[in-house]
Amino acid sequence: MKAITIAGRIGKDAETRNTQQGDQVTGFTVAVDEGFGDRKRTIWFEVSYWGKRGAAVAPYLTKGGSVTVSGDLSTREYEGKTYLTIRANDLTLQGGRSDSAGGGSAQRPAAQGNVDNGGTYNDMDDEIPF
Repeated sequence: MKAITIAGRIGKDAETRNTQQGDQVTGFTVAVDEGFGDRKRTIWFEVSYWGKRGAAVAPYLTKGGSVTVSGDLSTREYEGKTYLTIRANDLTLQGGRSDSAGGGSAQRPAAQGNVDNGGTYNDMDDEIPF
């Protein structure tokens, strides 16, 4: 596996499921644009965010929102196609969703922060003296 960090748009609302062993996993897709103009293309990543951290942030991972994800990159083959997958270790919510991104009812926090390794949402901006 290789470490990767991507920033892009969420392609579908996150869904949290439980494995047969009782572990929680939150899944969503992220679209990353590459190039410009006629040479622009979109690369899709399937992201899995395991445990309580993923479940805690799932309501904020809605279609059209911006997110930065860091984790381990791998591929999987299915019906002759190769899919890029990321097992997330960390993610950062980026700004608010535009009004044209869909009609989800989940509210985003007014100030965006990070979900830390303990699963706690941190908005430390008010504590920074500069």
